Amino acid sequence: MAGRAAPPGKGERVADWADGRLGIYALAKANMRKVFPDHWSFMLGEVCLYSFLVLILTGVYLTLFFDPSTNEVVYNGTYEPLNGVLMTRAYESTLDISFDVRGGLLIRQIHHWAALVFVTGMLVHMMRVFFTGAFRKPREINWVFGWSLLMLGIITGLTGYSLPDDLLSGTGLRFAHGAILSIPIVGTYVAFFLFGGEFPGEDFIARLYPIHILLLPGIMLGLVVAHLILVFYHKHTQYPGPGRDQKTVVGMPFLPVYMAKAGGFFFLVFGVLTVMGGIASINPVWAFGPYRPDLVTTGAQPDWYLGFSEGLIRVMPGWEINAWGHTLEPGVFIPFSLFPLILLALGVYPFVEAWITGDKREHHILDRPRNMPVRTGLGAAWLSLYAVLLIGGGNDIVATHLHLSINLITWFVRIAVFVVPVVTYMVTKRICLGLQRRDRAKVLHGRETGTIKRLPQGEFIEVHEPLSQGQLFTLTQHEEHPPYEVGPLVDANGVRRRVPRTQRVRARLARAMFGPRSRITKPTVEEYREITSGDHH
Repeated sequence: MAGRAAPPGKGERVADWADGRLGIYALAKANMRKVFPDHWSFMLGEVCLYSFLVLILTGVYLTLFFDPSTNEVVYNGTYEPLNGVLMTRAYESTLDISFDVRGGLLIRQIHHWAALVFVTGMLVHMMRVFFTGAFRKPREINWVFGWSLLMLGIITGLTGYSLPDDLLSGTGLRFAHGAILSIPIVGTYVAFFLFGGEFPGEDFIARLYPIHILLLPGIMLGLVVAHLILVFYHKHTQYPGPGRDQKTVVGMPFLPVYMAKAGGFFFLVFGVLTVMGGIASINPVWAFGPYRPDLVTTGAQPDWYLGFSEGLIRVMPGWEINAWGHTLEPGVFIPFSLFPLILLALGVYPFVEAWITGDKREHHILDRPRNMPVRTGLGAAWLSLYAVLLIGGGNDIVATHLHLSINLITWFVRIAVFVVPVVTYMVTKRICLGLQRRDRAKVLHGRETGTIKRLPQGEFIEVHEPLSQGQLFTLTQHEEHPPYEVGPLVDANGVRRRVPRTQRVRARLARAMFGPRSRITKPTVEEYREITSGDHH
């Protein structure tokens, strides 16, 4: 019959059937046009995600050829310098992957470089979130997810480079074993439980293997999915600027613009990691040889993200306490305990700041780091402590390369651990206050043009160019709420009010973070009009 609509195709019927049960169409229609701001710093999180995907892909390939066995064999393979050497099957399979499996060495090196980039990307990404205040409500849980991923990434890296059972990884395991033994009372039991007996044990590689390829990656994959879901669910953060507020996002739609750029960026990251794996040698296990408890590699260094933990132990005095038939090793246990505490300080900061400010509002506009001098100073101090301890972890390498005394470097680090973070905090805070003063001057007087003009009375002045409305908005959009105060301690009737100690501490911290000495008051509308209304501007 003329005019009758053609029956729907099979694909359309399947789509209608699925949509009727899953609601896919409505979900896609509501979210595929979601707007994402465009700023280069947001790519840091994508670097982490794509490095993680590369880790999974290359890790699956390596799993097909690696044998996590501590059974001893005599090597008789392609790498002739080690022929006839007694080694574990784990180390032999690593050599086979490097020299006999097609593309094995390239995949190994891509995997290792991707791990380094992954942890580096997470730390830099978290620092971007920290300095801009992107962790504030409603993103505190997402911050915890990201911090957990950083911790798990560090642990996964430790388990990963311990699997080949070469001399370098064995030295690192010996370091970890000694740190566990330093735990008072239960250290010996924990070490025996983890290593399956006396070090190095016969079961440790077999135990590390499922933890490295299944348990930790599975937890991390779940955290990554949850992290992305929350990023997609919450309104995306954006830097201050015209047209941007707590309810309006300026940027590109998720489809097709953002997806196209993200897809291209994934292949760019994958390509860079492949080039690094192809031209930059990393972890050449054949140069170290198999692990033997009576040997140690010269200049043994862990990957950079664990270097600061070794620095803590290297610079700690060798204290030892013998009491009641027990030996305590505070020279090892104290730095071993400080390692997670230093990272924990970063993880709990958003909740501490929220308690100090008492701010319950949602925040979708990022802070300029200069407008939060105390927070920026604390972040810079944390990074400086990390850098100082990284030097301590490689004190032997620094000493040999710079021809310095290792004792001099050790004492420098011991002192710098307490001095450098404080100095860094003070300098960073002063820089932020100076930048705030410069912003205030630019708002009131305009931008310096470098053009000198002579007035009729002979005076020389520099011509200032007024800022645009967009620039003025960016420099003055931040809020300046007064810090929390406990109020008068005596009421109108002369009765002394009881104030909990926690509230007193909160008021002192709020005054330190947001008081007059921690910020420069931004120009008011009246000040701006008064200065710009005269002929002298």
